[in-house]
Amino acid sequence: MKNPKTAREVADAIRVRVLNDEKPAGEVLNTLTELMEEYGVARDTVRAAVNMLASEGLVRMVHRRGVVVQDRVRRRRIRRGQVVTRNPHTGYVFPATHDPGEKWEVHGQPFRSLEASPPSVAEAFDVEAGTSVLRRRRVTSPAGEPPFQLVDTWISPAAVADAPQVAEPSTGPGGYLDRLEEAGHGPISWREITRVRMPSPEEAKLLQIAQAMPVFEITMTGYSGRDDQPLEVTVKVIPGDRVEMCSDLVRGETAAWPVTPVEPE
Repeated sequence: MKNPKTAREVADAIRVRVLNDEKPAGEVLNTLTELMEEYGVARDTVRAAVNMLASEGLVRMVHRRGVVVQDRVRRRRIRRGQVVTRNPHTGYVFPATHDPGEKWEVHGQPFRSLEASPPSVAEAFDVEAGTSVLRRRRVTSPAGEPPFQLVDTWISPAAVADAPQVAEPSTGPGGYLDRLEEAGHGPISWREITRVRMPSPEEAKLLQIAQAMPVFEITMTGYSGRDDQPLEVTVKVIPGDRVEMCSDLVRGETAAWPVTPVEPE
């Protein structure tokens, strides 16, 4: 393409360079200034072009470095089920966001801390927004791949008071859910909600994605079997270029085949 002028034309030209592996993942393709000079366009045009490519998961802007080439990850087709099972050694197993047989790894160290509760968590626990709530955080991915998901588990202050071990580095066999149920909250039940949104700057940094990349947010709330009150809220944040949600549709009785002829009135 000669002398691209619009943001989309600049994006098309840069995309070709990225897909042709001009630079390996993690390397700087160009600075914004260099791209402005190369394509003879204004800074705003270059920024718009880079944002288009960032939303596709091809590049991201890194402060004081420039336009960095992203890892091209395998997109996974996820069939989200509704059945919770149990592993006798590790505890509850929830509908997966990946192949259960695939080996996964943690990026950095999982950690726990008292954090100001976001509005949705505060509402679930019936506390004021900003109240300090225990958060357990980890970033995971298939072995050898870039970060796939950021997982935050928030545990209500009342639940921590009932089962103090959930705030310890090791929660013991079966994890924090077993400790909560042993404290009188079993059997726990869960509700899951999925939505799409844009990532926060912190989430984008931890997941190594551009802020222009939409993310899936899967929120699972666990309810006490004793009083039906929310005990824990687990939020998974997954970059939009990592997954496809897939469901098998089922015919209802009125959609049975072969079709029953309708008698004329």
